[in-house]
Amino acid sequence: MGLENKLFHGKTLAILTGGGDTPALNSSIESIRNRAALLGYKVFGIRQGWKGLLGDGDIIDLTNQPYDAWYGGTALRSSRTNPFPTKKNPESRVPQILKNLERYKIDVLVTIGGDDTNGAAKKLYETEGIPVIGFPKTIDNDLRTRTMHRYVGSQIEAVVCPGFPSAAKGLVELMTRLRTTAESHSRILVAEIMGRDAGWLTGSAVFGGVEMALIPEVEMTKERKEFFFERVKEMYMRSAKKSMIIAVSEGVRWYDETTGKVDVVYASSEVDEYGHPRFGGISGVIASEISKRIGIDARAQITGYYARAGECRNYDRRLTMTLADKVADLLIREDYGKMPVLSKIVKYQELEEFNTGAIDMGDIGNKSLPEVYYDVENFRFTDLYVDFLSHILDKPKVITFDYDFPVVIPE
Repeated sequence: MGLENKLFHGKTLAILTGGGDTPALNSSIESIRNRAALLGYKVFGIRQGWKGLLGDGDIIDLTNQPYDAWYGGTALRSSRTNPFPTKKNPESRVPQILKNLERYKIDVLVTIGGDDTNGAAKKLYETEGIPVIGFPKTIDNDLRTRTMHRYVGSQIEAVVCPGFPSAAKGLVELMTRLRTTAESHSRILVAEIMGRDAGWLTGSAVFGGVEMALIPEVEMTKERKEFFFERVKEMYMRSAKKSMIIAVSEGVRWYDETTGKVDVVYASSEVDEYGHPRFGGISGVIASEISKRIGIDARAQITGYYARAGECRNYDRRLTMTLADKVADLLIREDYGKMPVLSKIVKYQELEEFNTGAIDMGDIGNKSLPEVYYDVENFRFTDLYVDFLSHILDKPKVITFDYDFPVVIPE
């Protein structure tokens, strides 16, 4: 079939990435580009998210170009630019967006991002009639995709977003490595993990052998803190090697003795164009209080951007291709204002288009960790969460040093 006979020959599709980077973004871009090109589209890349459609525009041609989908991050780069008026930037930049979409003859826009990026796209679709398709992205895994997890006859609404599987895999490896230094110094390590409002990613540390975890969904009130310190001391004293790792989400709400309030720890008071402040430092606060309260040496480890960095892992690679197949379906039917999602939690081999669906971009929102995934009393994740994660990471393989040497008693 000649190029002129393809369904969308003469049309142009553009892709942008907004918000935080993930290891699966380049895989998403390449997968969407390939499907769109097969349908006859010329494919452009918009650099730096919505910022690339401001001013004179920052557009590149991705059609028939080599692309490394395994390389993490986004070759299109990203920003937290909001085209609509905000407190930080009261000027509407929508006219600039519309001008450049027309100037570059862009017929369809695919936005890869979370609730903020895709929310702005949906608003453009509703108010300006711009044909858009959203594509999910977040390592926090808190984008509401209405993905069902079937477990022993019950169904739990869960989430699987591109970026999360690779981030989770990386954190498992990091936690496994941290264990050796915790054991060497008989310390408690408090590992701080990204997660502003949800504990999905923090839960992945379980597969790296962490003994306890704190998540944003459960506030650490004054009373709960006292119970937590008791449990930490008990767990530490029972441990054979007098060491342990506690995983905490960066968005944990912690009781402050000075202010008498329960709040997050802020790394900066500044907010981005979507009104989000930067969190950071809760692990240091908790480690310090553990040392003072129960007299056990505790140190903080901020994992920071580690989870977002590095190569795309196998599950993410296939997941992005599967969701891109659904994008092709939406393009063929010209069903805009939608976002492809995985309809149920499946293992790697079942990542196929028939296990996907599409939801309205206006109904995305955020999804907290379900209560059944976290044991509030014991500060740990439940077997249900382990089953959920096993579909993505297989079973945990924690390496241990199992020798127990005899103690020498002087004669």
